[in-house]
Amino acid sequence: MSQSQLDDGRIGSRIENYSGFWQKDISKEAQADSDTRVENYTEVVNGYYDGATELYEYGWAQSFHFSRFYKGEAFAASLARHEHYLAAQMSLRPGMRVLDVGCGVGGPAREIARFSDAKIVGLNNNDFQIGRARRYTKAAGLEDQVQYVKGDFMKLSEQFGEGAFDAVYAIEATVHAPTWEGVYSEILKVLKPGGVFGVYEWCMTDRWDPSIPEHKALAHEIELGNGIPEMRPLSKAREAIKAVGFHIELEEDLAERPDPVPWYYPLEGDIFKAQTAWDYFTVWRMSWSGKLVTHNALRFLEFLRIVPKGTWEVGETLRVAGDALVKGGQTKLFTPMYLVVARKP
Repeated sequence: MSQSQLDDGRIGSRIENYSGFWQKDISKEAQADSDTRVENYTEVVNGYYDGATELYEYGWAQSFHFSRFYKGEAFAASLARHEHYLAAQMSLRPGMRVLDVGCGVGGPAREIARFSDAKIVGLNNNDFQIGRARRYTKAAGLEDQVQYVKGDFMKLSEQFGEGAFDAVYAIEATVHAPTWEGVYSEILKVLKPGGVFGVYEWCMTDRWDPSIPEHKALAHEIELGNGIPEMRPLSKAREAIKAVGFHIELEEDLAERPDPVPWYYPLEGDIFKAQTAWDYFTVWRMSWSGKLVTHNALRFLEFLRIVPKGTWEVGETLRVAGDALVKGGQTKLFTPMYLVVARKP
C-alpha cells in the first residue's frame, strides 16, 4: 500500500518519507537540509498535503489559510472576508479569467467566484486535493465557473502560455515554491499586460534574525509543520516581486494591525476565546484535549489502514506547527498575511 498510488491520488511512500526531510533534532538543521528540501520541493509539498489535507478540513475548513478577526466575528465569516478583501483590492470583476495558484481543495476559489463573478482556474500539483476540489465545486453548482488543473507553479507559462489571465492570486501558497523569484516570474508571464497579481504571503518578518538560534529554530518548526522547503524574510518577498518586473500598487502586513482578536487565536486552543458558539469546536480541536483525541484517533485509523501509513506522523508535525505559529504570531517574528497587490506593466 505504501509504495503505490491510492485510488484517491495519494502516494503512501511520500507521506511516510515526509518528515525525513528534516533533522529529528531541529537544532541540528543545516543549510544542506534546506537545500535538499528546495531541490525536492514537489515531494516535500505533496508528501505533506497527502497526509495533512483531511486533517486540515477536519480541524480548520476548506479554506486553508489564516485571517483577521473582528470581535464577535465567526470563524467562517472571517475566512470569507479575508478572501473578499483580496478580491476587492485586486478589483476582480465579472467575466475576468483568474488563476488561483495553489488552490488547495478550492475553498477560496469558490468563495471568490461567488463574490466577484470572475471565472477561476485553480492550479494544484496534488491529485488528492484536485479530486476533492472538483467534488466540492460540483456540489456547490459552480463547475461552469471554477475549474481545476494539475500543474507546477514553477512552469506556468509552459502550461498556459504567456498572457493567458487577467488576474492571478495566491493565498498562502507561494511560500512552498523553491524560490520566490521563480514563481513570481512565472505569474508575471501568464498575466496579460496590465494584469493584476494579489498575494497573501507567508514570511518571517524583518524582526526575525536567523543568527539567533531561537529565531532559526522557530522558522524550521514552521517549515516542518507546514510542508515548506524554506522560510524566508518579508523583505525578500518584496524584492522578488519587484525584481521580476511587477509594479507594487499596495503592500501591507495585515498582521501588524492592532486587532483585538489576533489571527492565531484559533490555534491557541482556548475555548473561552471562541468568538461565537459555533466556533467552540474549532477552537477545542486545537486544545490539549482536542489534540489528544486526534493523536489517538489517527493512530487507530492508521492501524486499521483506513488512512495511509505516515498520516499519524504528519499529524504530529501539525502539532509542532500550531505551537510554532502561535509563538511566531505572539512575537511578531512571522506573518501569514503579507498582502501585496502588484501590476504587470
